Amino acid sequence: MPSYCEVALPLPLDQTFTYEVREGQRPTRGARVIVPFRREKLIGIVVKVDSSRPADFEVRALEAVLDEDREDPLLSESLLSLGEWMAQYYLAPLGEVLRGMLPLMAEVRRTVSYRITDLGRDVLAASLDGDGFLTPSGSSPQTGSRAGQNSPQEPEVQRLVLDRLASGEAVRVSTLRSATGASLALLATMLRKKWISREKSAAERDARRIERFAVLLPEVRLPSLTPNQQAILAELAACGGEMRVADLRGKQLSSATLLTLVRRGIVRIDERAAAFRLGGIEGATPPVRLNEPQTDALASIASALGSFHAFLLHGVTGSGKTAVYLAAMKCALERNLAAILLVPEIGLTPQSVGLLDAAFGSRVALLHSALTPEERSEQWRRIRRGDAPIVVGTRSAIFAPVPNLGIILVDEEHDQSYKQEETPRYNARDVAVMRAKYANAVVVLGSATPSLESWQNSVQQKYTRIEMKERVKQRALPQVELIDMRREFQETGREHLFSRRLIEETQQAINRGEQAIILLNRRGYSFAVMCRACGAKLECQNCAIALTHHKASEDGMAREGQRLECHYCGFRRTVPARCPECDSEHLYFLGAGSQQGEERLAEIFPSARIGRMDRDTVRGRHDLERLLARLHSGEINLLVGTQMIAKGHDIHGVTLVGVVGCDHALSMPDFRAAERVFQLMTQVSGRAGRGELPGRVVVQTYHPDHYAVLAAAKHDYASFVERELKYRRWMHYPPFGVLANVLVQAPKLEQAAAWSETLGKWFQKNSPQGMRVLGPCTAPVARIKGIYRFHLILKASSRKLLNAALREMLLHADQAGVPRRNVIVDIDAQRLM
Repeated sequence: MPSYCEVALPLPLDQTFTYEVREGQRPTRGARVIVPFRREKLIGIVVKVDSSRPADFEVRALEAVLDEDREDPLLSESLLSLGEWMAQYYLAPLGEVLRGMLPLMAEVRRTVSYRITDLGRDVLAASLDGDGFLTPSGSSPQTGSRAGQNSPQEPEVQRLVLDRLASGEAVRVSTLRSATGASLALLATMLRKKWISREKSAAERDARRIERFAVLLPEVRLPSLTPNQQAILAELAACGGEMRVADLRGKQLSSATLLTLVRRGIVRIDERAAAFRLGGIEGATPPVRLNEPQTDALASIASALGSFHAFLLHGVTGSGKTAVYLAAMKCALERNLAAILLVPEIGLTPQSVGLLDAAFGSRVALLHSALTPEERSEQWRRIRRGDAPIVVGTRSAIFAPVPNLGIILVDEEHDQSYKQEETPRYNARDVAVMRAKYANAVVVLGSATPSLESWQNSVQQKYTRIEMKERVKQRALPQVELIDMRREFQETGREHLFSRRLIEETQQAINRGEQAIILLNRRGYSFAVMCRACGAKLECQNCAIALTHHKASEDGMAREGQRLECHYCGFRRTVPARCPECDSEHLYFLGAGSQQGEERLAEIFPSARIGRMDRDTVRGRHDLERLLARLHSGEINLLVGTQMIAKGHDIHGVTLVGVVGCDHALSMPDFRAAERVFQLMTQVSGRAGRGELPGRVVVQTYHPDHYAVLAAAKHDYASFVERELKYRRWMHYPPFGVLANVLVQAPKLEQAAAWSETLGKWFQKNSPQGMRVLGPCTAPVARIKGIYRFHLILKASSRKLLNAALREMLLHADQAGVPRRNVIVDIDAQRLM
């Protein structure tokens, strides 16, 4: 029997840890284990089991093995291999990669406890001896929110805390606080003084979702009842004799009254597994018959099932790519193969789920971050058991543990939402290709505007390209009209949010009983507040970014309305009456967001039924489902929103799309700016004319002669790609080179600057031939959430060269005392901000 195992822990450390296996424990590769690490109990994944004893260091033993099924480990060999590849490719700690693969946090109970230290015992003894409650340095203690200012009760509370911990046993934080009245701030102060120590532990828990039902017992002789008891029995009788306890509470019926009925034997309480609602748009029906281009595409994909093959499905907007996805999934199911469909944002899941539910029913599972931890765990377990061979979700769904995977479909493969912006910083599109390779499956990357990397892979025949050049039912692509906002200003003498032409076209669409969508790709009311006197912008106190103005609600209250908000950290403040810098009263609200767009449209079109789709109106999946249902039913005939409205929505009543301010991204310091503007314009234009009526698009722009804008107006992907690839080739940017962004961050500006300088000097001396280093310099957003940021951009001719240099850099950073958690390596970076 093996005696030792290697465990990957969710820590920012590029190593695994060796633990001894106790008698009776049966860990296997891919199983979860609970292990001691310093003063904490962590959950890790076993990556190797060995019988040889490691040399030269003491080995601690496993606390517990959570998964002991040796025949069917929690993480399959294919997923483990994928995780190990990701750790190597993205230079990410293996433990953090594997943690992201397992959305099972609901199955773990985490607790925080405190224990007294030797120093704390000395302080407690001194206080009991009458020497005063002293700090180790002999100065008065500093607790609470303001240093050096103690309430008279704090020394007594501190003594109570130490007295409660005096036995030496660890005490849970909730128990300690209720027993002593200590605040979290006071405990944190005592922890900093090293009077107490904090311990974290983890244990397995039952994460099944349970609902409680009140059931009316039959043939019970009713005694005399109070009015409240009669009301509960009436509700139960009206609902067929049973009802959820939560629904009874929602009707303001007392829980105590219900328990009285239970004690009297009139009602019983049943616990049942909670039902899960997939959601989705009701009434969605999958297409019955495919046209010739769809049939040809399906034939190519179906013929490759059973082996690894990568396809790029390039189809214009409205060409019916979703129908091909559904048909390909059906072919996979007929061969007892499973399928995963990735969508870039939660906003696209209701439509996809509705179609999949109509086609495959209960065999569909849903995975995305808007689910509760218990729901994600439940769906993950369903998938692993084989109950749901069809999986739909956002980027993390690529790790769904489907047995016998046959096909992966990545919708809108170009979308930057597939790139995770926290460790591990993977791109789900590229991980999908590798997972298909490990699983011997087919992967289909679909888009009307493929990323240049995927396009170049198809040019080099790494991917098989499938073209769908026409819309279904021979529908025409929408006509696009460009409005030069420079000329609009010259002719009207004022700067308007909406041009005269867009207003005219919108009014005509509403008069005809049609629907219109207007893209205004900024949240809030105004995206900056500036002082006219001194020119200062009101910035976030935590981030080097201007605060966004969100206007008051109709009642004028400031609780969720008249505020300035940071979209990076969530910091809020009210709008000041005067400039904080120069005390001027002349504050100017700069620019317009979707909230202002909604207000202006309501003024211009008072009879329109207006809706807004952005992060402020859509906070959960049910909000989005309700909004989309109103749009599909025609209750909303004019929708304004951010880029959430641009992707994948199929609303047949929409005949007009307006694009406002889309081209501001052309001024961003990003080599992908032109590509993103072209993609966004093309995608949102594709929402028009998807039904029987033709579509029109009105694009307001300050750059009417830019090649990206002109190509998007002509729906000419080929000409855009030809020109953009020339620029990328000249500058050695992807896809003609590989790129990484190295971000150095620290809570102190001097520290971040010194560490970035250390790495910059190392690259100056050790940068290999074929690699260019830009920087170090301050990141475009120099501070986020109180953390200062510097970065270096690395371009190299080959992946091998880049990764080798980065590994050596990380080794040097460790030797130079730069903490690993403060150096972020972003391979194939999508954002350089």
